[in-house]
Amino acid sequence: MIEKYFNLSANHTTIRTEFVAGLTTFVSMAYILFVNPSVLGAAGMDKGAVFTATGLIAAIATIFMGVVAKYPFAIAPGLGINAFFAYSVVLGMGVKWQTALAAVFVSGIIFWLLTIFKIREVIINAIPADLKSAIAGGIGLFIAFLGLSDGGIVAANKDTIIGFGDWSKPATLLTIFGILVTFALFARHVPGAIFLGLVITAVAGLIIGQVHAPTEIISTVPSLKPTFGQAIFGLKDLGSLQMLVAVVTFLLVAFFDTAGSLIGAARAGGFLVNNELPNSGKALMADSIGMLGGSLLGTSPTTAYIESSTGIAVGGRTGLTSVFTGIFFILALAFSPLLTVVTSQVTAPALIVVGVLMAGSLGSIDWEDFPMAAAAFLTVLGMPLSYSISDGIALGFIVYPFLMLVTGRGKQVHPIMYGLGLVFVAFMVILQIG
Repeated sequence: MIEKYFNLSANHTTIRTEFVAGLTTFVSMAYILFVNPSVLGAAGMDKGAVFTATGLIAAIATIFMGVVAKYPFAIAPGLGINAFFAYSVVLGMGVKWQTALAAVFVSGIIFWLLTIFKIREVIINAIPADLKSAIAGGIGLFIAFLGLSDGGIVAANKDTIIGFGDWSKPATLLTIFGILVTFALFARHVPGAIFLGLVITAVAGLIIGQVHAPTEIISTVPSLKPTFGQAIFGLKDLGSLQMLVAVVTFLLVAFFDTAGSLIGAARAGGFLVNNELPNSGKALMADSIGMLGGSLLGTSPTTAYIESSTGIAVGGRTGLTSVFTGIFFILALAFSPLLTVVTSQVTAPALIVVGVLMAGSLGSIDWEDFPMAAAAFLTVLGMPLSYSISDGIALGFIVYPFLMLVTGRGKQVHPIMYGLGLVFVAFMVILQIG
């Protein structure tokens, strides 16, 4: 039944391969279970409830992605936008976290409507193929930078803005060891190289004391009560200009973070057909459900995770990968102590390897066409430098239609791209004012 539903043979995969891919994707993004409660906890939210909400909505949305859209893409509360939720909206604007959740809920409804009427699908398909390649390549640089930064290989430097970190630290040495091992496994075409690299790095970390063994195996799942349904109660406080800005920002960032991640993962897996993602409406619906459901459970907006590329890289080709990833998120709620071994040093090598693989899409960009080259370059460079996928996309989407107009090629640009350019100009103005 599983073989027939997911067409495993036709996709040149097996249940075992999909299982390993789902586990690899889960391990690569399991950090969100601990990072999200920490970030939202700064806004006064109950960390235990956020932990449970994060795991539940990741499982629900990812399994929906697998069963309905049949793609190996995972969904969970996004990094970056959760920081905007906590530090900009709650702490910066001084609003209650319940009201911020209400803003996410409203954004989720708009998100869902845009998906139902296939507006999101039309927008994504209107993006030129070269810009999609730039998005994928830019995300590759971005996640590689995340891995290098989280692993301590690069760090802030007051003289040069950024430079090498302290490589004498055992944690950084563990990251370097993991990178070399994972690179070697991948170069030798070892099946499941990325996942094996994660396991070997974790074991090495346990041996040298940089990764702490869990004190227990099973723990009680924290209650959702402190956050569940609070978005509904917060609706009464919406209406101010500040909250309008919050709703619009949640909507824009979630929209293009997801679009960028989906395009990047889809290109990495070879799922794009004629520059379009088949059944993209169903994939986008999974993300809409995640955003809407997450606000009700008590967490910040969800997004498609580019870490899905790690599962794709080890052979994940169908929605069964996502089903397994979702199941692991459910299991993680009870076995959360075991996740203490999944440190940033353990996941960094996987992110860097995937970054290398995704950078390959830059070769399909027409670098001789200056308007496209300039837009693609700013998209690619903007993501790691701004620490935001959406900001990088904004730079490219503003520059592309502008340069096409001034070179007399404006009619070659899809009308939607002009609209997106104007939207991103307004978005950048809002960010600068904020």
